[in-house]
Amino acid sequence: MAAMFRSVRVARLLAPGRTALVEAQRGRKSRTDPVAKSKLGRIKVPPPVDPVEMVVLRERYTDYKLIMRALRVEFKEEVLRRKYEEETGSMAEERARQEAEEHSNLMDFNRQENLRLLQLRLLRIQKETEEAERKKLEEALQQEEQQQEFVRQKEDEIVQLQEEAKNFITLDNLDQRIEEALDNPKNYNFAVDKEGRVVKQTVLR
Repeated sequence: MAAMFRSVRVARLLAPGRTALVEAQRGRKSRTDPVAKSKLGRIKVPPPVDPVEMVVLRERYTDYKLIMRALRVEFKEEVLRRKYEEETGSMAEERARQEAEEHSNLMDFNRQENLRLLQLRLLRIQKETEEAERKKLEEALQQEEQQQEFVRQKEDEIVQLQEEAKNFITLDNLDQRIEEALDNPKNYNFAVDKEGRVVKQTVLR
């Protein structure tokens, strides 16, 4: 009801031909007013926050702050530069010329330094390439030596097998080897001690 009277009073004050004497504003509750009955059991729950959206908004806000900071710095530099040029006049031109000359000298120094570093880099790459080729050659030589050593070992094994093959029993020398075994019997029935000495042996009959 009070709100209706208030709106009527504001309408009368704003009617044509009248000058508004008061500013229309919304009535506020004082600190001592009780809570409204419709809000006694209300529990304020914050709205759900999407983590992905929060990350995107935070990144965009960070970018926005950086851009605005850069723009403010740029505008400030421009204002200060103009103010400085207006105050100094010919001194600004001289300083600008000196700065341009210094910049040119620094660019020349930068190019020379880049050329020097490029030469050093090329020398280092060349040394690394030569070192890699040397290691590769050493590995090849070592592998070749190992292969030759393997071949020598196999040749020695072949020679040893050929020597042992001379004592093999064949059909040609079978009778001869039987006669030699009968003429020179060997007794394998014996006992040995821990040192490998024969301590007991049976007698062949």
